[in-house]
Amino acid sequence: MKEALVFRKNGPMEVKIHSVPIPKPGPDEILIKVVVSGTNPKDWKFPDWMDAFDGKNTGDDIAGYVHEVGKKVSEFRVGDRVAAFHDYMTPHGSFAEYAIGKVHATFHIPPHISFEEAATVPLAALTASIALFARLGLPEPWLGNKSWATKPAGGILVYGAATAVGSFAIKLLQKADIHPIIGVAGRGMDYARSLMNSEKGDVVIDYRDGESAIVRGIRDAIPAGESLQYALDAVSEASSFQVVEKVLDQTSGAVSLVTPEAPEHLFSTIRVEFSNVGSSHADDKDFAYVWSRMISRGLSEGWLKPHPHEVTPGGLEGVETALNTLKAGKASAVKYVLRVTEE
Repeated sequence: MKEALVFRKNGPMEVKIHSVPIPKPGPDEILIKVVVSGTNPKDWKFPDWMDAFDGKNTGDDIAGYVHEVGKKVSEFRVGDRVAAFHDYMTPHGSFAEYAIGKVHATFHIPPHISFEEAATVPLAALTASIALFARLGLPEPWLGNKSWATKPAGGILVYGAATAVGSFAIKLLQKADIHPIIGVAGRGMDYARSLMNSEKGDVVIDYRDGESAIVRGIRDAIPAGESLQYALDAVSEASSFQVVEKVLDQTSGAVSLVTPEAPEHLFSTIRVEFSNVGSSHADDKDFAYVWSRMISRGLSEGWLKPHPHEVTPGGLEGVETALNTLKAGKASAVKYVLRVTEE
């Protein structure tokens, strides 16, 4: 089979295609014939930042058909339409004609969802669910209105509301009926706004108006007499750190980041969590199993929508274009996907 390997360079990323044997699934694994692969910023960042990922198949969003199942797999059958979040610490990612999915991070694709749409979901939706429910500890949707499942009266800040992680977080918060959702976005303002419920106080603030305007807008959106206790920072850069630190409650606030470290001079009294989606294949394996099934149900029922996408032409040859476009910061409220094989 053909596989694309990502190499870092001083400038653009370089991708090379080579031929390797089709892998065999382990006992709890699924071999998937990849129809469409999604892309994520980590696909170029990991090779750029870490030697261990240089020259590797860094794709993690798989959408395709079950080709073969491991001996312990009972939930999936050959020919099933599935999507999966690949374990990025292992070989056989989605930038290939066949990829390996772990059973706990694989889910069925509803009939009305295309492979292109499905490929936008696994990594970002699992990251959002981990950030909100496994790290911040917010009550999950199925807890309903249980008196002991306390929802934050001050709402929640989602910085990067138009990113894939941020927008999936908003969709999950809507299902959990947690409001107000205070989003911060830029070029993707219109998309982020389309996800909000203004009747419940949800708002989107334009980060391009400057830090003081963002801080003022967030504070104005917090219900009177309440404080902001929760934030998901899907951007996790210096500019977002500064804002989050200024608006969160300094005694009981908590923020979930998508990068492993925050500046030492910030968040001295705020609880900081790292929403590492890789934990789906380690400490959060059970969590990933439950939420992968919930994601499939959400897509089927319609309360969870895929992220907007654009198909980068060229199949595996298009990986280089897609990753360099991501690296250049050109993506806004869109996922780049690649059609690897025909259905």
